[in-house]
Amino acid sequence: MNLRTTILIMSGFGVISDSILIAFYPQFFETRYGVTSPVHVGAYIAAISIAVMCMLPVWARVARRIETMHLLLYTQGAAALFCLASIWAPSVESYWVLSLMMFMTKASYLLMFPYLMRLEEPQNHSLVIGLLSVVIHIGAIFGAAVGGMALEHYGPSFCIALMAAGDLAQMALCLYLIRTGRVVKVLSREEKSGQATVPRRSPQVLSALLKLCLLMFLFDFSAYLVRPFFTLYWEARTGLHEPLLTGLVFAIPGIVALLALLLKHLVVQQPRWVDHTLFNLLLGALGLALQASESLELIIIGRCLYGWALYQVIVKLEVTLFKVSTPDAYARDFGVTNFFQNLGVLLSSFGAGFLVNLVGIPLTFVIAAAGLLLTAIIDRGWFGVDRRHAAQGELCHAN
Repeated sequence: MNLRTTILIMSGFGVISDSILIAFYPQFFETRYGVTSPVHVGAYIAAISIAVMCMLPVWARVARRIETMHLLLYTQGAAALFCLASIWAPSVESYWVLSLMMFMTKASYLLMFPYLMRLEEPQNHSLVIGLLSVVIHIGAIFGAAVGGMALEHYGPSFCIALMAAGDLAQMALCLYLIRTGRVVKVLSREEKSGQATVPRRSPQVLSALLKLCLLMFLFDFSAYLVRPFFTLYWEARTGLHEPLLTGLVFAIPGIVALLALLLKHLVVQQPRWVDHTLFNLLLGALGLALQASESLELIIIGRCLYGWALYQVIVKLEVTLFKVSTPDAYARDFGVTNFFQNLGVLLSSFGAGFLVNLVGIPLTFVIAAAGLLLTAIIDRGWFGVDRRHAAQGELCHAN
């Protein structure tokens, strides 16, 4: 296996590990600790976001002193140990402590993304981002399906053990890359080229980066507002209490993302609307609104539209980031944008519990749709419809 393939597989294991319980935390806490409060579930998912967004910049700074793959070898091993320890957590408080320590250490695996982008040619960035996005979505599909089946047939402890297995798999692949000499030592290359320090940015580039951060924040807040309680919503709407089916419906956006990537490679000249940011944000808003329907068919259609839009917009925003940034600043800038993305997920996860109690789940879909409409308005005002990549290219050359 070459380096790119191995990193994609590692990313897949990381996403699968994260996705095993993400759709089933309400059922998990009720089954294991008797906690049924929606606010508690929202607060826990928010705490995960806090752990990741606070630790990723720390790991990015550490990675300026230690090679990325060597760092991941130890952090993923530590994450697996914390995860395994949480199997025997006697109370919900102790589970919070151990599992959040796990997420703090495993947050370092996100550094694989900027690490890989540094090794790729700029013309390959869109392809690699698309591949990573699909890997993430496929991992979410598999993780949600396996998590639902494992929770139904084997219980919460087995789900936690599966999460630890994902971390151990990442650790094993890191060791494989290091032992076989496939790791590219970017720190050594920087020292030889005299680029060990990250240069200062021009005001234009900083302005574009800040605008992008705010867009990512608002997009993630809106897109993930409905995630914590979708499985409960689906089962209540349909009366179908089958965790495996629920996990598959939850993962429909990942299936659509895979189809979108296949379409991109099969159709050489795609219509302009396919990856049009404004169109996809409007499509995502429609998809979210349809999921508030009482019709099973409309919920599934809405889920498909939402998945298409989610994939296209995420790829476009990530491509824009790597056009604004430069290779020696990828890890730092990725850490900054990821902070805002996780802040959006944090507020959406924490706010979802209150919104569900206040207005119910269907209206939460409507609020999320309104958030995507606001994102579309701001995006058009800042980046325009056709000027997005042209403007970022000029900034890169200016930098």
